[in-house]
Formats: sequence, structure tokens, C-alpha cells
Amino acid sequence: MTLWRIRATVDDRPGYLSVLAASLALRGVNILTVQVHTTEHGAVDDFLVDAPDTIDEADLVAAVERGRGRDCWVARSEARGLVDQPTRVLGLATRLVRDPDAAGEVLRTALGADEVTWRPAPVAARSGIDDTTMQLTDPNGGSYTLRRIAPSFTPAEYARAQALLELAATAARRAVEQVTVVLPDGAELTVRPAVADDLAGVVELHEACSARTRQRRYLGGAALPSPARLRRLLEPTRGLTLVAVTTGSAGAGESVVAMANLLAEGDEAELALLVRDDWQRRGLGSTLLRRLTRQAESSGYAAMVLHVEADNTPMLRTLRRLSRPTTVELDAGLLTLTVPLVAEVATSVERPG
Repeated sequence: MTLWRIRATVDDRPGYLSVLAASLALRGVNILTVQVHTTEHGAVDDFLVDAPDTIDEADLVAAVERGRGRDCWVARSEARGLVDQPTRVLGLATRLVRDPDAAGEVLRTALGADEVTWRPAPVAARSGIDDTTMQLTDPNGGSYTLRRIAPSFTPAEYARAQALLELAATAARRAVEQVTVVLPDGAELTVRPAVADDLAGVVELHEACSARTRQRRYLGGAALPSPARLRRLLEPTRGLTLVAVTTGSAGAGESVVAMANLLAEGDEAELALLVRDDWQRRGLGSTLLRRLTRQAESSGYAAMVLHVEADNTPMLRTLRRLSRPTTVELDAGLLTLTVPLVAEVATSVERPG
């Protein structure tokens, strides 16, 4: 038996796919997988089949045409073709997360392209497909042009390729945003934007913090926040959450030692910090506060707001290190501190050079 790939267009009408399948079955051809690509000209069916060794390319084309298929393309396949398409694409997506610069090679592999070209200029015409050519916008800037002699590209393949580029751009941005921080005592750790996969590490962070530390962060009590609440904090609808992580000895994996939240509402952003007890008073809180302040400024928020217990001396000391004008309101032992940001943004914009 021999593996083949077959692609053909079939009228998108009830029963037509079964007619094609029956035509192949009459010749002893076993369909292993099938994908359906909807187009304006009909349904493009992509088969991986196992055919008797006595059947050649012409026999398969004839079987497809007798089964009411048209625009048939047939090619030999390898054993790796047995991997189903979702699994294959997920594997390529994993590669992109690890190496965003491999986007061109991933596109070539995912689509079987004969040629992949990246240009720094945007797509001259509108992005899309034209039979054997695909034009893609690179979210990081520039554009990709893919060419494949056969078969013709489909809208589903275009959507898949653009989604892979979006993933590569996100991974690249994360790599740029990730920084290594050296604290005054020489300790090194990584500060980066939080993702949903950080949930387990953030739960462990909360469990490792003292009740007093959790009380100062959440004000309403020392109980552990629910996983649902922590998920919302990790990926806020508007704003940013940073985590500080350190890698244990002998490859023990990451350990989240601090979390900083910038949660936007209207033209203001509320800021809050949680630093594990053994990492407090080492300059980590100040580092996170400065990074979130720059983020709030670049995002154009008018002010940054913090709610702090009046006796939380370490947090008040950390805020003073920003050397920013701050207004303070006291209500039953709770301080609301507002740091205006508009003036700072205007100053940076107007600075010459």
C-alpha cells in the first residue's frame, strides 16, 4: 500500500462527499484523514489515503473525477503525513513560542510552500491569496509572500498562516519585554509579563506569603484569593501584570517571588504589589513599581492610584523612591495615593531630539 495526498473541489451539496469517497473505495483506496476547506467555488477536500501499489496518480485522478470531484491534485505522501493536521500545527506553534524568528520556516512547513519571502515593506496590495501566491502581513512589521506551485492556497490555509504569524509576534514581544534584574544584593531574577500558565506559580507565591503580607496586598483579609480571581489578575482586560521569577538550582524550574498589577479603569490605573516575605526589603518592590509606572505613562493614563494601609511603612517608603508628586487621602486607616502621570508624558513628548 502507498500513501497519497489528494485535493479536489466538490460541490458543497449533501451527499457529494460520500459519492467521491465511494468512488475511491471501489478501487480499494482507504481514506485515512480528510479536511474540508470551504471556498466560494465549493468545498476543497484534502485527503490522505492509502492506495494499493497497483494504483498510480492517473488512476486516482480518474477515481476523483468519477466521484464528481474537479481540479484534482495528487501527490505521494510520507509516513509523517499520518499526523493529524491539528497536532501538526500545534507542534509548529510550540516551535514558534520557543523561537519566534523561525516564522518563515514554520510557514513553509505548515503550508508546504515552495518559496517563502519576507520583505521589510508592508504588503503592496491587500493581504490574501491568489491561487499559487499568498500575501501575509507580519504583525512585527513587513510582510511575507508564499508561493506554491500546487495545489492552490485556500482561505482556511491563509487564516491558519496569519494566526501563526500573530503567535510569533506575541512570542517575540514577550521576549523583548522580558528583562533580567540584578538587585542591590547581587541576586538575579527575571521580570516579565504574566501569562495564564503562571497560575500555579502565583498560587504558590500566595501560599508562601505570610498572612500579614497578603492582608497588606488585598486589604480585605489574609485569605488566599480564589483561582478565578488570580486568573483575572494575571491577564487583566485592561492593564498589565508582571511577575518576578527566579530559577532554582539544578534546573528546579521557575519560582514566582513577586507579582505586580496595573489594572486600568477609565483614565486611571490602579497599582498593587505582592512580594514574598524573604524577597522584601531587597529593592524588588521598587524595581516593579518603576516598570509599571513607565508602562502606565506609555499607555497614556492620567494617573496611577494605590490603596495602602496607613501603617504599611515599607510600601510607603517604596512609593517615595519614585520621587513623584503624590496626593494622599486618608479614610479610616486606609490611604489612597494618586500619582499624576499626564505632566510626565507631556514632558517626554516635548523634549527635543
